[in-house]
Amino acid sequence: MNIKQIRNATIVVEYAGKKFLIDPFLGEKGAYPPFPNSARQDQNNPLVDLPFSIEELLDQTDAVIVTHLHLDHYDPAAKEALPKDIKMFVQNEEDAEVMKSDGFQNVDVLTESTTFEGISLIKTKGEHGRGEILKMAGLVCGVVFSNQSEKTLYVAGDTVWYEGVKETIDTHKPEIIVVNAGDNQFLQGGSLVMSKEDVYEVHKAAPSSKIIASHMEAVNHWALSREELKSFVREKGISDLVFVPDDGEAYTF
Repeated sequence: MNIKQIRNATIVVEYAGKKFLIDPFLGEKGAYPPFPNSARQDQNNPLVDLPFSIEELLDQTDAVIVTHLHLDHYDPAAKEALPKDIKMFVQNEEDAEVMKSDGFQNVDVLTESTTFEGISLIKTKGEHGRGEILKMAGLVCGVVFSNQSEKTLYVAGDTVWYEGVKETIDTHKPEIIVVNAGDNQFLQGGSLVMSKEDVYEVHKAAPSSKIIASHMEAVNHWALSREELKSFVREKGISDLVFVPDDGEAYTF
């Protein structure tokens, strides 16, 4: 497999001969207002440019997975750019109805037994924060990729570390894990996605797995920088297992 960090939670996964675009956030730098009640109110989103053209990203893409419909995972630019007949996977019927109303004609809801071109796509649970903030953050999912020709891949999505992530790791034993690790926050309510301590919990639950940290430094409410996370994993002695890619960087496993 090949996993390419694009921007924010947007990644391209080439797996068992198929190319998946996950959580397409394709707007131009500064196209949208900052998320309110959070840091950097003087900076519009996204904070950085795409490292590739949209045409390059979509070239030979077989399917798109949208873990939830927040702007930084599915934006108006993605709605406009994606072919309306492309295969789309979403977390539930509500999101599917939105996609269909946006003109997409080939939308499926992920389940625990979804398959696509011989690849198992298993919907996983997530919690987009802790406590009261969960009501506002809404439902999210992740996905486990499985195929006999590949290592098992777990894309956790917008979730903090909690029992559901541990259950997924214990059940599926993924050898590669992608976590959203920007520790994004509003001024109240705490982490919406993984902090550096959460990433370490993932490592402890899967001590031999390779972990890729995505969703970093691309929207105004990030709280954990790449450099801080890299320093943390060096201190923990796990730099050979936890990767913090720049936008445009890719890994092959």
